[in-house]
Amino acid sequence: MQIKNILQFLNELKINNNREWFAENKGWYDKVRLEFEQISKDLIVEISKFDDEIKHVEVKDCVFRIYRDTRFSHDKTPYKTHFGVYIATQGGRKSQRAGYYLHLDPAGCFVGAGVWCPESNLLKALRQSVYDNIEELNAIRSESNFANYFTKFFEEDKLKTVPKGFPKDFPEAELLKLKHYLVEYKLDDLLEEDQFVQKVAEVLKHVHPFNQFLNYTVDEVMGY
Repeated sequence: MQIKNILQFLNELKINNNREWFAENKGWYDKVRLEFEQISKDLIVEISKFDDEIKHVEVKDCVFRIYRDTRFSHDKTPYKTHFGVYIATQGGRKSQRAGYYLHLDPAGCFVGAGVWCPESNLLKALRQSVYDNIEELNAIRSESNFANYFTKFFEEDKLKTVPKGFPKDFPEAELLKLKHYLVEYKLDDLLEEDQFVQKVAEVLKHVHPFNQFLNYTVDEVMGY
C-alpha cells in the first residue's frame, strides 16, 4: 500500500538522516515521492468536487520539498522526515489563502485547513473578522460534521492576553489570541483504508465553509 511504503521510507530516513544514506537510497526516495505526488493529485481532484476553486491547482506548486533549509537552524539534519502538501489557489504551498494540508509522518499523520502563519496585517484583519462575524463563525464550528472532526484550533504561538484594540470581555476572546486560524484532524484511523484519498476528502469537505469564511478576508487584504 502506498501510505505504508511512504511511512516506511520516512521512518528509515528519520533513523538515517544524512546525505550518504539518502544518496544510497535515492531510488527508494524517488519512488515514494512519486507515490505521494499521485496521492496529492488525486486529492486535488477529490477536493475539486466540493471546492470548485481548486480545480486548476497544480500538484507541483503544492508539494513541499523534502530538503531542509538549515542555514539559520541549530538542527543541521538535511532532510525533513515527513511529506506535506498544501492545496490552495494563489500559489499552492506559498499561498496566503486558506487551503487544505495533508501531512504524512511516522510520528503522526493529519489533515489541516485554514490559514497558517499569516503576515501581521492579514492576522490583524482575520482577528477583526472573527470579532465582527463571530455568530457566522460559530455557526460553522457548531455544524455537526465539522465539530465531529475539528474539535479545536491550532494553538501554537497563541497570545497570553487579548490583543490590543479588542475588548477583554469578548465571549470568544480565546479566538482573538490565535496566531494561526487553523484546524486539524489526526488520520490514524484512515491509514489502512483502501479509499484513503476519498476518505480524507470526505473529512476536508466539512471544513470548506471555514476556508470560505477566512478567504473572504484574505482576498480583501491581499487583493486576490
